[in-house]
Amino acid sequence: MAASTPCSDTTEAVELYPQQGLWLKPIARLNVSVSLPQLKTPGKSISNWEVMERIKAMVKPDAFSLLKVVKSTLEFIRFEGEAEAKSLLKTMVARLDGKTIKLSGFSEMLKVRAAEAKVVFPTRHEWDSHFRDAKFMNETVAGERPDTVHFEGLPCKWFTASKDSDKASENVLKKVFATFGEVRRVDIPMLDPYRQENKTGNFNTFSSFSSLGTSLTFEAYVQFKEYIGFVNCMEHLKGMKLMYKGDDGKAATANFKVDFDKSGHLSDKAIRKRRLERAKLQELEHQREEQKRKEREEEERKKEEERKKKEDEERERERKREEKLRRREERMKYREEKRREKKLEKKRQEEQRQLQEKIAQEERRILIAQRKLESIRLLTELFKRAKGVKQQQEVQRLEQELEQERLRQLAIERRKKEEEELKKRKEEERKQKELQKKEEQLREKLVRGLKKRKDREEEQHREELRQKISGQKLKSAVVMPHT
Repeated sequence: MAASTPCSDTTEAVELYPQQGLWLKPIARLNVSVSLPQLKTPGKSISNWEVMERIKAMVKPDAFSLLKVVKSTLEFIRFEGEAEAKSLLKTMVARLDGKTIKLSGFSEMLKVRAAEAKVVFPTRHEWDSHFRDAKFMNETVAGERPDTVHFEGLPCKWFTASKDSDKASENVLKKVFATFGEVRRVDIPMLDPYRQENKTGNFNTFSSFSSLGTSLTFEAYVQFKEYIGFVNCMEHLKGMKLMYKGDDGKAATANFKVDFDKSGHLSDKAIRKRRLERAKLQELEHQREEQKRKEREEEERKKEEERKKKEDEERERERKREEKLRRREERMKYREEKRREKKLEKKRQEEQRQLQEKIAQEERRILIAQRKLESIRLLTELFKRAKGVKQQQEVQRLEQELEQERLRQLAIERRKKEEEELKKRKEEERKQKELQKKEEQLREKLVRGLKKRKDREEEQHREELRQKISGQKLKSAVVMPHT
């Protein structure tokens, strides 16, 4: 059905349910037909829009609230128009019927025919004969007799329980049409998500729910307790459209379709059938939700296993990296120790070489001293023979001095040697102590590292046991659905 249109003339409106702002207004509709000339020039055409504008100009100062093309052929164009008030129809028909239109580019005049449109509406004879002749209907049963009115195209916003809502209310619908007689029950199919799902054949519950209430208009069924209520409703709605008047005084109208229910929609049999279908859909929905829940749990389990696997791989990589670093540190320490030993060995060899050089120098000095002594002795003997006793005494004195000097030199050399050896022993002892201290520190560091790694592996083992125990408890807590 068409959307609501603004309404400026409310003089012909009659009350329907003023508390909700709802009124009824007579439909003022007319049909306009324009005969077209035969087009002789190829490629030439007549504009529907231009014809429509000419028709609008012909009814001035009155105006159409709605004018649209309902059929267009080579012979004629048919329009359907609505006026603001039914009292304007005779005037507008008089201004149009039998008149002609001159279009630019055409020599022939276009003849206009206009008449008040007949409102298509079911009669009492139609619903009486329908239920009388129906084979599977029982007129003594509610819903299988003329007591239910079927509406289509009712604006949702006009039947809401509050201004903030966009959904039509069955309560409001019942109150509105109770003005014609006591209402037994009402039904708005669009409010039942399972029925929407059943109609579309779409079993995605969430998409069906999300599309619920998005339509601007809705379909409804109203069942009256008494036949007179049904008759009153049909008679009052014949040739009427719905009008809504807001608190600000502005009004709007909307056309809607009214018919008697031919399907037994609100019969007990149909209601039971819908309940069974709803129960089946609810069960199906429950099964889908259970399946989705299982899929989500399986997906979460796989994700958890993947996460644990990644953590294990990361721990293994970390362990290998630490092991690699430890081996590298050990190799570096081993190489450092080797270099230190080489340096010590080189230093010892250098000290040994220096000591040998000193010994060789000392031996040479002793040899020189011995040669000097021999020379002196030889000279002394010569002097002794040549000069006598005095010279011999002098030589003896010189010999004694030389002997003392030699002994003094030997004592000095021996003392220096002892001091160097003592200093060397002290240095070696100090280096040995430093080496022992470093070895102890390295041993303590390695012990601490091994202890930390052992503690970490024990903690990882305990965590894995805890997770396994936790996973077993969760598995035992799952409640399997009843089949």
